[in-house]
Amino acid sequence: MTFNLDRNLVFFDIESTGLNIIKDRIIQIALIKYTPNGDTPEELSLLVNPGIPISEEAYNVHGISNEDVRNKPTFEQIGKSIYDFIGQADLAGYNSDRFDIPMLIEEFHRIGIQFDISKRRLVDVQKIFYKMEPRTLKAAYKFYCDKDLEDAHDALADVRATVEVFKGQITAYDNKDYTDGDGNVLKTPIKNDIKQIAAFIKDSSAIDITQRLKVNAKEEIIFNFGKYSGRSVAEVFKTEPTYYHWMMEKDFSAQVKQIITQIKEQLNVK
Repeated sequence: MTFNLDRNLVFFDIESTGLNIIKDRIIQIALIKYTPNGDTPEELSLLVNPGIPISEEAYNVHGISNEDVRNKPTFEQIGKSIYDFIGQADLAGYNSDRFDIPMLIEEFHRIGIQFDISKRRLVDVQKIFYKMEPRTLKAAYKFYCDKDLEDAHDALADVRATVEVFKGQITAYDNKDYTDGDGNVLKTPIKNDIKQIAAFIKDSSAIDITQRLKVNAKEEIIFNFGKYSGRSVAEVFKTEPTYYHWMMEKDFSAQVKQIITQIKEQLNVK
């Protein structure tokens, strides 16, 4: 299958020192880039010295040890080449909205690169799978491709499997309608059209990739956590300006801090 693209699409997967997107670091990243002209996909796979120890829990999942990455380049040394490889491409992966993309944004932020995703289409293959057939990557690979996934949790093996699952999803759901929890029917949302698929799985209420901020029915940006959950960010900052400073000092993502800073600056202008 050839993807119907109007711009580049990069599938990628990350292995890391742990699951905390703020504190943990990338130790392996693999990317596969597809282009609208249908050229052979370009692959890039790199091991990264994270500068911090790999947790035992993470090692038990991916099998990459501290010794494996000891003499590998740091993200600071290879980050620009990864950024250039991605370019202005749309992004795709498995559970990428919740983990891989936020972690990549943080890594770029640490080396002074602002990785803007606001104009990119995001295709989290897991979201398609969970909406249509709730399972895991290994089960998805078996379900859509009728194959057993070997070398699971090796980044390149996982991202290759994700590509195959995505192709299988497009084929499986090409003529299938989607019915939501309220009984509303959407005609054939999954077809070989990246723009349509990204729109189908997008959470329109989410403001940041970690979903700490959302937008309400009044189109106000609100908190989606903590004691002010559901409250307008702007209103909270007006009545309790110290809450902004508290957030800036805590482990919120670079994207969240950028958004709340913009809101704070707009209040100061007013």
